[in-house]
Amino acid sequence: MNIWCVGRNYADHARELGNSVPETPLIFLKAGSCLHKGPTFELPSWTQEVHHELEVAFQFDDQLELNCVALALDLTERHFQNQLKSKGQPWTLAKSFKGACPMSPSQSLKDLGGLAAILDWEFSLEVNDQVRQRGHLREMIYPLEVLTEYVKKHFPVSPSDWLLTGTPAGVAALKKGDRLLAKWGLFPAQSWEIQS
Repeated sequence: MNIWCVGRNYADHARELGNSVPETPLIFLKAGSCLHKGPTFELPSWTQEVHHELEVAFQFDDQLELNCVALALDLTERHFQNQLKSKGQPWTLAKSFKGACPMSPSQSLKDLGGLAAILDWEFSLEVNDQVRQRGHLREMIYPLEVLTEYVKKHFPVSPSDWLLTGTPAGVAALKKGDRLLAKWGLFPAQSWEIQS
C-alpha cells in the first residue's frame, strides 16, 4: 500500500513556506508503513520540529477509482525538510518516518453523497482547542480529477493506495501532550493526542 501525497496544492500554504506554486502536481511518496490508525501517536525522539498538515485523503479501489475518504495528518519534520530542500535532496527523512501519517477511519464516498456533496465542506484542525487550519477542496490548485489522472498516468498506483490532496495554510509545530481535533462537514470528527 502506497501513500501518494500532493505538495503545494493550496496557494496560501505554498506562500507561508516561501515556496513557488508548481506548474504540474508535485507528488511525493510516504511509505505505506507510515500510516497510523488510533487516537494517539508519538513523535520520534530524533525529531526537532514536527509540523501538522491536515489533508483530505482518498483511497483507490480495485478499478483504481476513488471509493473511500478519510482525514489524515501529513506529519512533516520541518527542520530536516528545510535542510534537505536547501541541498536539493529528497524529503524522505522529513516525510516518511514511523507514524508520519495518522489517519481517521475511512468512510465510503458514496455514503457521504459523492464527490459533489463534499467539495463545499470545510475541513479544519484544532490544536489544544485553537483552530490552526481551515480549508475547502475547491481551493486546491489542482482539483481531484486532475490529481487522480496525473498519479495514475505517471506512477504505479495500486488498489488500496491512498492519495493525500494537500494542506491549507496554518501548519505549525506539535509537541508532546498536544490534543488535536479534525473536523470536516458531515464526516465524523477525529481526535488525536500526542503521547508524552
